[in-house]
Amino acid sequence: EVQLVESGGGLVQAGGSLRLSCAASGFTFDDYAIGWFRQAPGKEREGVSCLRHRDGTIYYADSVKGRFTMSRDNAQNTVHLEMNSLKPEDTAVYYCAAKMGFISWNPQEYEFWAQGTQVTVSS
Repeated sequence: EVQLVESGGGLVQAGGSLRLSCAASGFTFDDYAIGWFRQAPGKEREGVSCLRHRDGTIYYADSVKGRFTMSRDNAQNTVHLEMNSLKPEDTAVYYCAAKMGFISWNPQEYEFWAQGTQVTVSS
């Protein structure tokens, strides 16, 4: 059974940091593109970071570039999202997701989703 389980998240003051983790079971990250997405109330789900499985290249949305870092631990079949210099506008439910094939910023193309975790940044 394919499963993605997230951990991390929570409440932090602006300027603070949080780390999200996403552990996969039932498949190997090596074969899948991985994306981090977020959805704020009343807004569409948007891509935050994507990892290309073939060579591990990571891409970031302009809104988080320089502040967020995605990493992959193949031995643990886990990906992480380190979020620094957090802003109130980063407040959202964050999801990791996986898809076979090429990376995409379109959440509808992703096959497997974690349960989501709330990140709240207070001003």
